[in-house]
Amino acid sequence: MFMGIDPGRDKCGVAILTAAGEIKFQRVIPTEELDAAIKNLAAEFAIEKVILGDGTTHKAAAQKVKAAGLTFELVDEKHTTEEARREYWVKNPPRGWRKFLPTSMQVPPEPVDAIVAEILVRRFLAR
Repeated sequence: MFMGIDPGRDKCGVAILTAAGEIKFQRVIPTEELDAAIKNLAAEFAIEKVILGDGTTHKAAAQKVKAAGLTFELVDEKHTTEEARREYWVKNPPRGWRKFLPTSMQVPPEPVDAIVAEILVRRFLAR
């Protein structure tokens, strides 16, 4: 199992995927809850490695991963937000009048940080 973390100042995306790419957990959590989330998820799932985005506040998140006794690897976050927005609309197709607007012109109604965490793990697995 691989835990992906998209660290941010206020919120973090967290996703757990198998080596085959199956999603086992995916959620956006407040940054102040990241310590507890890492420890709880590591206890629930057999985490082999944490995949950490190299963007905002990654150094603070790396310290929390180390404190939980886990190893991590940094992955380039370039263009992950745009990719996550596209993936959001694939997973949640627009309904009603919104289906007539191109999704490229729409903003997802909820944070996509958890999808970014998923993308980070998929990038790592694709290496």
